[in-house]
Parts: sequence; C-alpha cells; structure tokens
Amino acid sequence: MVGPIIIAGVILVPLLAVVIMYNGLVRLRNHCDEAWSNVDTELKRRYDLIPNLVQTVKGYAAHEKELLEEVTRLRSQCAANNGTPLEQAATENQFGRALGRLLARVERYPDLKANENFLELQRELANTENRIQAARRFYNGNVRENNNKVQMFPSNIVANTFGFEDRQFFELEDAAARSVPRVAI
Repeated sequence: MVGPIIIAGVILVPLLAVVIMYNGLVRLRNHCDEAWSNVDTELKRRYDLIPNLVQTVKGYAAHEKELLEEVTRLRSQCAANNGTPLEQAATENQFGRALGRLLARVERYPDLKANENFLELQRELANTENRIQAARRFYNGNVRENNNKVQMFPSNIVANTFGFEDRQFFELEDAAARSVPRVAI
C-alpha cells in the first residue's frame, strides 16, 4: 500500500511544481501586458494634450513655426508607433527633447506664460509626464519579475518548454540628463 502512495507522490509533486511555475509565468505575462497597456494609455493622453499646447503657443509664437511643426510631426510619429518598447523609447526620447525645447522657447513670451489656458495645459502636461513615469516604473518592475522567472532555475525550464520569453524594458532618457536650452531674461 505504501509503494503506490510513494510512486504517486513522486509523480504528483514534480507535476504540481510545474503547474505552479507555469501559472506564475502566465500571471507575470499578464501583469506585463496590463502594465504596458497603462503606459500606452498615458502616452496617448500626452499625445492628446500636445495639439492643444501647440495651438495655444502658435498664437503667441508664429515665428517659431519650425519647432512647432517638429513637435507636431514627432507627436504623430510617436502616436503611430506601436512597436516594441525599445522602438517606442527611441521616438519618445526625440519627442521629449522637442517638448523641452518648446517649453524653453515659451519662456520668451511673458503674456503666454500668464495665459490661463497655457498654464492649465502646462500643468496637465506635467501631470501626464508624472503618470507616464509611474506607469513606466510599474511596467519595468513587472518586466524585471518576468525576466527573473524566465531566466532563473528551475522556472526557466518551464518557461523554455512553454515558450515564455524575456520582455523588453521601456527606458527613456532621464529628463534631468537632457540638455535643455537655457533661457536668458
């Protein structure tokens, strides 16, 4: 009687371990997908704010046409980019630099800086940037956990068997590290 119980235990314990590891990997994959969706939502929110910001600035800065067109072009490029996090990070970095130049040039227009619409857009843009950073940190945390499970023994055996893969981090340039033009008053 003890023999069949031992044999069943020898078969069931490893099978149960595989099931637990598989379910953990599925959970992490779904967390990564959800977290990426949150990043994407926040990026789209930013893209929706940019046309309003550009239109507000256009009224005050008609001769800054080239920069405004660049921001508009990059916004469209970023909004259309549905590639990997690595591909999207490249276009987002260009977009972030252009936004920094736009906001630096806005400093030249005292009436614009005092305009309520512009101030509200600027607050919303800053709030959106903070939300993007929070969503990005959440996504990258989930990617780290996923990649740890996919790479570490013994869950890497289950991951390789069932086709689970490493995920890409969504890394943007640090805003503080960007070279933002100085504005002289």
